[in-house]
Amino acid sequence: MTVADHPKGLDGQTPDKPTAPPLPTGRGIELLLLAFAAVLVTGALALVEANQEQQLTRSLLYLGAAYMALFTVGHLAVRRFAPYADPLILPSVALLNGLGLVMIHRLDLARTDRAALLGSEAPTLLIVRQVAWTTIGIALFIGVLWAVHDHRTLARYTYTAGFVGLFLLALPGLLPSSLSEVNGAKIWLRLGILSIQPGEFAKILLIVFFAGFLVQKRDLFSTAGRRFLGMELPRARDLAPLLVAWGLSVGVLVLERDLGTSLLFFGIVLVLLYVATERVSWMLIGLSFFVGGGVIAYQLFNHVRVRVHIWLDPFSDFNGSGYQIGQALFGLGTGGVGGTGLGAGRPDLVPFAESDFMWSSLGEELGLIGLAAVLVIYLVLVTRGLRSALAVRDSFGKLLATGLSFAVALQIFVVIGGVTKLIPLTGLTLPFLSYGGSSLVANYALVALLLRISNAARAPLPRRPPQPQPPIAEANTELVQRP
Repeated sequence: MTVADHPKGLDGQTPDKPTAPPLPTGRGIELLLLAFAAVLVTGALALVEANQEQQLTRSLLYLGAAYMALFTVGHLAVRRFAPYADPLILPSVALLNGLGLVMIHRLDLARTDRAALLGSEAPTLLIVRQVAWTTIGIALFIGVLWAVHDHRTLARYTYTAGFVGLFLLALPGLLPSSLSEVNGAKIWLRLGILSIQPGEFAKILLIVFFAGFLVQKRDLFSTAGRRFLGMELPRARDLAPLLVAWGLSVGVLVLERDLGTSLLFFGIVLVLLYVATERVSWMLIGLSFFVGGGVIAYQLFNHVRVRVHIWLDPFSDFNGSGYQIGQALFGLGTGGVGGTGLGAGRPDLVPFAESDFMWSSLGEELGLIGLAAVLVIYLVLVTRGLRSALAVRDSFGKLLATGLSFAVALQIFVVIGGVTKLIPLTGLTLPFLSYGGSSLVANYALVALLLRISNAARAPLPRRPPQPQPPIAEANTELVQRP
C-alpha cells in the first residue's frame, strides 16, 4: 500500500472527493429553440391572418397561447423525466407541429370564406380539433416519459407487444366496412364521433417486438448459409421472420387496401434485419419479396391498379381519379421557388389538402425554399434519433431507436414521394404536420421513446463510491521495487 492510496496524505489532509456527476446540458438550448419556434409560428399565423382576414383576430392570440403553453409543459416534462435527452428533438417536433397548425388554420379560413360566398353553413373548424389532438399527444408524451423509466424494460414485453401490435394492425381489416372503411381504405376504427387508426399505434408496438426479437435471435440470423455472387445468403429456415413480415404486409394491402402501411411495415422490418445482421443479402432478398408481392397485388386487385395508373398518368382522367394529384402538381408548380406567401395561394382547391396533401399546400405558399427548410427540420429530427441509436450502449436500445427513427424517415419519403408523383399515392400523412389525431398522438409516443433512449445515451455513467481503506497501521506490508 502506498501513501497515495491512504485516505489521508502525509500532511494529514483529506484528498479531494470524487466529483459529482455533471449537470445535464441542453436545458437552455432546448428552451431557446422552443422560444424561436414560438416566434416563427406566431409570425406565420400573423401573415395568414393579414392575407386572409386583412386584420388580426382573437384566434391568433388563442392559438399562440395554446401552442406556447403546451410545449412549455412538454419542455418541463423532458427536463424532469429525461434531463440528459437530446435538446434538438423536442424543438424540431414543436416547429413542425406549429407549422401544421398554421396551415390548418389557413385552410379553415378559406373554407369559411367559401361557405359564406355560397350561403351555406360554416364548416367545422379543424384547427380546434387539431389543438385538442395536440393536447392529447403531449399528455401521452409525458405519460410515456413518466412510465418508461428505462427503455430496456420494454424488452421484457417483446412478445406481448408483438401480439397486441398484430391485433391492432389486423383489426380494421376484420371489422365490417361500416366500422372501418373511410375513402376506400379499411384502416379506421370508428366509435361514434371518434375515429382512430389502430395501425399508427401498432407501428410502435411492432418496432418494440422486432427490436427485442432480433436481439434475442441475432446469432441465428447472422449464421451464414451459402455464398452466391460474393454474398453470404441466410439459410432457408432462417427466413421465417421475413416471410411472416412479407405475408402480413401483403395481408394489410389486400384486406385494408392500404399501400402505405404495407410499405412502411415491411420497410421497418427489413431495415432492422439489416442493422441486426449487417448482411446486404437480407436487404436484397427482402426487396425481391416486396417487388414480387407488388406485382402479384397489381395483377389481382383493382385498387392497386388504379393507384398505379394514376401515378403513371394522372391527367388521363383529370376530372376523375387523377383530380387530386393533378391539382397538387399544379399547386406545387404555382408555388415555384419562393411560393405565393402564407395565405395568398389556393391550396384549398386540392381535396384533403390538410391531411394527405399537406405537402402540396405548403409547397404552394412556401415554395421550394420553404419545403427545403421543412425537410431540414425533418432531417434534424431523424439524424438526432439515429445519433442516439449509435450512442446508446445496449443492443435493444440501438435497434429500437433505429426502428423509430427510420419509421419517421420512411413515412416522410412515402408521403412526399406520393404527392410529387415519385411513387404511387399511399394515403399516409406527414408526421406532426398533417391534420389527424391518430398519427399525431402516436408520433408523440414515438418521440417520447426516442427521448428516453437519448437520455440513456447521453447520461454520465454511474460512479461507484470509493471503497473504505484500512488504517495505515493495519495495512499489509508490500515490497516495492526501487525505481
